[in-house]
Amino acid sequence: MHTDFTKMYIDGQWVEGSSDKSIDNTNPFTDETLFSIRSADESDLDKAYAVAKEAQTEWATMLPQNRRALIEKFAEVTLQHKEDIIDWLVKESGSTRIKAEGEFLASMAIIKEAATFPFRMDGLIKPSIVPNKENRVYRKPLGVIGVISPWNFPFHLAVRSIVSALATGNTVVVKPATATPVTGGLLFASLFEEAGLPKGVLNVVVGRGSEIGDAIVEHPVPKLISFTGSTEVGKGIAEKAGRLLKKTALELGGNNVFVVLDDADIDRAVESAVYSKFYHQGQICMSTNRILVAESIHDAFLEKFVERVGALKFGNPNESDTQVGPLIDHDQVERILDQIKQTVDAGATVQVGGNTDGNVLEPTVVSGVTNDMPLAKNEIFGPVAVVISFKDDAEALKLSNELPYGLSGAVHGSIYRATEFARQVETGMIHVNDQSVNDEPHLPFGGEKDSGLGRFNGEWVLEEFTTLQWVSVMHERREYKPFFS
Repeated sequence: MHTDFTKMYIDGQWVEGSSDKSIDNTNPFTDETLFSIRSADESDLDKAYAVAKEAQTEWATMLPQNRRALIEKFAEVTLQHKEDIIDWLVKESGSTRIKAEGEFLASMAIIKEAATFPFRMDGLIKPSIVPNKENRVYRKPLGVIGVISPWNFPFHLAVRSIVSALATGNTVVVKPATATPVTGGLLFASLFEEAGLPKGVLNVVVGRGSEIGDAIVEHPVPKLISFTGSTEVGKGIAEKAGRLLKKTALELGGNNVFVVLDDADIDRAVESAVYSKFYHQGQICMSTNRILVAESIHDAFLEKFVERVGALKFGNPNESDTQVGPLIDHDQVERILDQIKQTVDAGATVQVGGNTDGNVLEPTVVSGVTNDMPLAKNEIFGPVAVVISFKDDAEALKLSNELPYGLSGAVHGSIYRATEFARQVETGMIHVNDQSVNDEPHLPFGGEKDSGLGRFNGEWVLEEFTTLQWVSVMHERREYKPFFS
């Protein structure tokens, strides 16, 4: 496996960027600079898109069993380098070993699902209202897809777009987040190179948003932009793409609710809430942001929840039993500390945590929160849980839906009642008597409202990354009356 990640990957070659700026890749726990890479500029991006376009015709016409074999070989190579990938997730993204292992397993699952896609490019034969005519509907790849990957689950959230795009006959240009250029991009170049992917089919450009962020969307070659990240940036991408009539697949921010109804199993709800809030320090789009608890069981839930959160081990992500590691950088620490202060000033109470050591923020619980306080109305993206009390189901539903997000969620209670409640929450995904951080490779993943557009995984990503062509066939001479008599 290629391990020198000081260069980017274009047309099957490891090359230096053309910008006069460089990007430092930093370990978020130690603040150690892992390496520096010279940034890409628009000329590098233009070359990457050009070679991807040139390679796409041959890639799309490859026999499906051959394209599947390459995806399967990529899965084999990825599995062989499991420990290398996990090490990079720990040192580059601040993942705990627990989270890195989970991210790797999720990535392998989506790779295996995508390996089935070459034989799932189904077409249709439809009847016609015209005599002796046949209607055919062909499913075709879009062409070239631009992928902008995030820093929080960089390997999984990049691979789900990359491998799905490749499996459906598209070629790809990836721009990883500058905080995670290896796990969000360059690792894939290395792994696919070892797997024997033809040159030009996958290209990785590492560059600053200020230099190539607009260009990766506005370039005339890509037919779809796949982006995972903040709602603010996603809206900007959607606006640029919309002007150019490009498709987008956007997974954006979430202000996810975790609702505990008055007939819930409190111990079970506490365990689910701890996991869905503090897994990967809460730096997950699906992480619980607001925990809504029925007034009659609020105190009992809070007492047990605070006890469990206070027992979490936090600190060095490289230690196998660490449950909460560092935030990605100090700016995130300062942002969250400011929101804690504003929320406390508004009348809330810190029950446990709130202290920092470098980029590690202690697992924190804040009670007495209302929906209009900063920690409730903004996506936290950190290890801070807010607990909000509600009087009845109607109020809980109002609190759940009144903010402009709808990605994931969870509801605890008796199954029928909780399920009926869940169906009324305006969100793309919601889980009954479970936690909110769920992703299965064969089920539709995506949000509503400000949480994004489109769906990933399974047959739904097939719809996103392909297009349909109607071809009609006349089997006999047609009479064009009354135009010709």
